[in-house]
Amino acid sequence: MSAELNIFDGRIVMRGALTARELGPLWERAVRASAAAAGARLILDLSAVQRLDSSGAALLLEMERRHGGEVDIAGADDAARSLLAQLRAVARPPEPSPVSPRGKTAGLPGFIKNWRTRIAFFGETLLSFIALPANLRLLRRSDFAAIADRAGMRALFLVLALGYLIGMILAFQSAVPMRQFGADLYVADLVTIALCRELGPLLVAVILAGRTGSAYAAELGTMRVNDEISALVTMGINPTVMLVLPRIAAAMLVMPALTVAMDASGLAGMASVLAAFGYPLSAITSHIAILTAPGDFLQGLAKGVVFAAAVALIGCRAGLTASGGPRAVGQAATAAVVGGIVATVVLDGLFAIILYRLHL
Repeated sequence: MSAELNIFDGRIVMRGALTARELGPLWERAVRASAAAAGARLILDLSAVQRLDSSGAALLLEMERRHGGEVDIAGADDAARSLLAQLRAVARPPEPSPVSPRGKTAGLPGFIKNWRTRIAFFGETLLSFIALPANLRLLRRSDFAAIADRAGMRALFLVLALGYLIGMILAFQSAVPMRQFGADLYVADLVTIALCRELGPLLVAVILAGRTGSAYAAELGTMRVNDEISALVTMGINPTVMLVLPRIAAAMLVMPALTVAMDASGLAGMASVLAAFGYPLSAITSHIAILTAPGDFLQGLAKGVVFAAAVALIGCRAGLTASGGPRAVGQAATAAVVGGIVATVVLDGLFAIILYRLHL
């Protein structure tokens, strides 16, 4: 029997089968009728309903919501009432944003909520990494190779060009004051230490945040908006293991290579400037080898790996927490870039304090 709807003053009588197959023509009319009765008590009479499935129960709850007032459901059997109770239990009403007395969104609760989300995501990622041996089947080598290629090889030219220019700029700017003391050759040591310990990993991390972090956020944000993440969860697949861990591992893997490329190109730029000043290449290389230690280079590599992990983690977090339609993808990419750069600078400051206290 098809579904029917009769409207009386303060009462809506439903008849027939309220099932997914029969509700199509009836849905809009029922919702409009319940909305039109807003402001008065409404009775939904189900005494003539023969069948009720989850779609019919969802219609009744939507009618209650659109009415917005007191709604009584009459004539429902125990099975219908149980189904309605179950749907009400899982239905989540939209949470109102905290509003200040002036009508603006309160900043502190949102700030605390964002930090709770970040900490929770970090903890979930850590637990997924610990449980990785039991979920190795979720990792795909082809995807990992493609992610590493996009994060590393396709950024190599940009890293080399930027490194060469930074080396030249540092050499030119350092040569001016050093020449006053007749110590032009010590520009090589200055630029080498600055690149290997600080600027090399820091600049590569900024490039990684701009390219890779934003790409991670855009990819995962699009999957989130299109409900692909929800589909993975429904199938029992942990999206953190399948999507987040390979991206973090790929960023950490390519970061040392990019840092070495940045250092080498920067030293090449510095050497070209000193060669223009009349210093032979042999004198430059021997001076660098004597006055710089391997620890300077290794510190930069260690920093770079930590920076890459932070950038990738922030990018994935921004993508997986995106919500609100296509605009959320752009917002997630912006948040990934800004968050990655800020986290890199903060971590670099912490490294500076720790290394100073350790006299390294």
